[in-house]
Amino acid sequence: MSRIKQCFKNLEKSGKKALIPYITAGDPSPDYTVTLMNALVKAGADVIEIGMPFSDPMADGPVIQLACERSLAAGTSVKKVLQIITEFRQGDKETPVVLMGYLNPIEFFGYQAFSDAAKEAGVDGILLVDLTPEEAVDVVECFRENEIDLIYLLSPTTTPDRAKKICDLASGYVYYVSVKGVTGSAELDVDSVKKHVDSLRAITTLPIGVGFGIRDAKTAAAVSQCADGVIVGSVLVNAIAANKDHQKEYIADALSAILLPMRNEMDA
Repeated sequence: MSRIKQCFKNLEKSGKKALIPYITAGDPSPDYTVTLMNALVKAGADVIEIGMPFSDPMADGPVIQLACERSLAAGTSVKKVLQIITEFRQGDKETPVVLMGYLNPIEFFGYQAFSDAAKEAGVDGILLVDLTPEEAVDVVECFRENEIDLIYLLSPTTTPDRAKKICDLASGYVYYVSVKGVTGSAELDVDSVKKHVDSLRAITTLPIGVGFGIRDAKTAAAVSQCADGVIVGSVLVNAIAANKDHQKEYIADALSAILLPMRNEMDA
């Protein structure tokens, strides 16, 4: 059983929901990322999404765009991201890691070569924002061979027919984008999220994670009432930006101070 599937199975047994934080690899420095990942796990993360920096992250708002710029300026490459995951795996064999990014760097690396390298590094899932189901047929197979889950985005504007097609291709979990817009762009309408999540449950048995617009413990707890996972990104990345000139331990404490109340509220 994959780490992602096992994680959600264990959470279901205990009556809890997954807390899934996102940070950008290499922000503000590649040397910081493993320390930050470990801090997220200690603060209650069940799965970690790691952004692979890209020069044109079209689904992301200014906060994550700037994180990508800082990371790239610090010399973070796709190979460096995989080295970071390898280092993390030396101390953590259990926490699922999902890489999130865009198609261009992976296509340049080579799908099969990247899939093989990701498997060796200890990656559990991949979310490529701009990989559409129609273009994913050949790509899906090279990741499936390596037992790496392909995670897809669904949005408020996804039609039922298309949602079914996406869910049939996906594995691990599906990522429901709770707002119309880029990351960090809008206030969350929890009632609307619940309505859409309920409709998705009619077409898939996969766990459903909800992201975009979750900024605090209150909204995390509210979303956890209807979703299987709560995905938190921009608020954490913003905290990294605000403290980027400090030591990594200081930034780790800042992230923990955000995530731990979310964990506590969700469990309560």
